[in-house]
Amino acid sequence: ELQAPRNEVSLETQSARCMDCGVPFCQSDNGCPIGNKIPNWNDLVYKNKWQDAIKHLHLTNNFPEFTGRACPAPCEGACVLGINEDPVSIKSIENAIIDHAWDQGWIVAKPPKTRTGKKIAIIGSGPAGLAAADQLNKVGHSVTIYERNDRAGGLLMYGIPNMKLDKSVVERRINLMIEEGVVVKTGVNVGRDIDAQSLVDANDAVLVCVGSTVPRDINVPGRKSSGIHFAMDFLEPNMRSLLDEGVPTTDPALSAKDKHVVVIGGGDTGTDCVGTALRQGAKSVLNFEIVERPPQMRDSSVNPWPLFPRVFRTDYGHEENILLHGKDQRDYSVMTEEFLTSQDGRVTGVSTIEASWIKNNHGVVMPQRKPETQKIHQADMVLLAMGFTGPERYLIDNLGLKQDARTNIVTTSKYKNLNYRTGINKVYAAG
Repeated sequence: ELQAPRNEVSLETQSARCMDCGVPFCQSDNGCPIGNKIPNWNDLVYKNKWQDAIKHLHLTNNFPEFTGRACPAPCEGACVLGINEDPVSIKSIENAIIDHAWDQGWIVAKPPKTRTGKKIAIIGSGPAGLAAADQLNKVGHSVTIYERNDRAGGLLMYGIPNMKLDKSVVERRINLMIEEGVVVKTGVNVGRDIDAQSLVDANDAVLVCVGSTVPRDINVPGRKSSGIHFAMDFLEPNMRSLLDEGVPTTDPALSAKDKHVVVIGGGDTGTDCVGTALRQGAKSVLNFEIVERPPQMRDSSVNPWPLFPRVFRTDYGHEENILLHGKDQRDYSVMTEEFLTSQDGRVTGVSTIEASWIKNNHGVVMPQRKPETQKIHQADMVLLAMGFTGPERYLIDNLGLKQDARTNIVTTSKYKNLNYRTGINKVYAAG
């Protein structure tokens, strides 16, 4: 895991910079999505009251060790101090609080003293499923999590690489929940291995927390060539081979060793593909993004504070690529035109063209091809990291759930009145 050791002086300095704002935007709708009481625990860290700090942090956050490592930190983008200087390093402080608490032995199993007799089934063990299980177990309900993979954690386990979130951190928290009475059943694919309705009949409530797992595809000539993979089809086997020590589970076709790799998509998943490909020994790794290169500084005319700052960032994968190859290997405003293919059906290159973002007659900004800007890029492997389009249908169909225009499971959730009910009795959805 790439994480600098805690620096007590730096943490004290950063926590002292927190201004205890009258209106703390860091925990507003534009800041922390779970409403962390950030000024409270910043002040407690400054006063060296670490045990009180973890108590305040756990009031709103079940898993600070996950968010402290993998969260994009919208709280820092909304920090009032960030209007005219660097914001408080909130994420680093959060991570330091929880790591210190584990080091001190303050995080121990606290099973509920009584049980309500209510049984809850949760389908999916990603962040939403785990958080719901933790909350429901704490009030005394009997909770069982069903996970189709061989390990619990969802994308925390198999989607986020070790260098960003060490799997011992995930396993430590899940083991604590098991000590507290949560039952975790792995290798159970609800909707295929077992009928979802049987869970509804056997429990007082069923919560669907399956996340968005259908990858966005690209429809251009040559897409069916071998050597083109979705990001998760590349990242998951790599993570599995690291966890199953001595068991080479990575298919050679899914290894980037000695290959020229092109990653299409510039988000967190794209960065993880870059970092993983470099560790596997790729000869080169190019990263294409269809959107324009963000500005170095926030443009307040279109992206005002306290909105999340859309600025140019260099994450760990790109830093490593620069270090290895001498320059940034990212390219913006790039549209993929075609995948070039060898006679035996393998991808050999990517044909691209520059894109200009122009507002159409309906006022919508759309990418337009820029003439005479075509390029050919060598590629032995292409990784598609263009986001996800929604949950897989088989469980949704099995339960008879409805989806909205964006493929989200329809619930009656309303701001300040969240109940997450679906249209099916006893069935809820979250995440």
